[in-house]
Amino acid sequence: MAKYGKKAQTKVARAMRERKKGTLKSGRSGRKVTSRKQAIAIGLSEARRAGGKVPKKAAKKMAKKSGRNTARKAAKKTAKKSR
Repeated sequence: MAKYGKKAQTKVARAMRERKKGTLKSGRSGRKVTSRKQAIAIGLSEARRAGGKVPKKAAKKMAKKSGRNTARKAAKKTAKKSR
């Protein structure tokens, strides 16, 4: 089964065309978007708002990874102090 719906495909395609033209602007700052990844993210975000079939953001995975890394760093610090 497909992860992304037709609406997501059209929104991303539109964002990519605008990026190529140089008319795609970011939401917060209003600056011109030049990154391909950022254009895709903008298209997917618009598709989500329009009710298209788009998977959820992977924020939870990133939080888990960063938590694991901070635990490792803390363990290293305590190991250095005990020496």
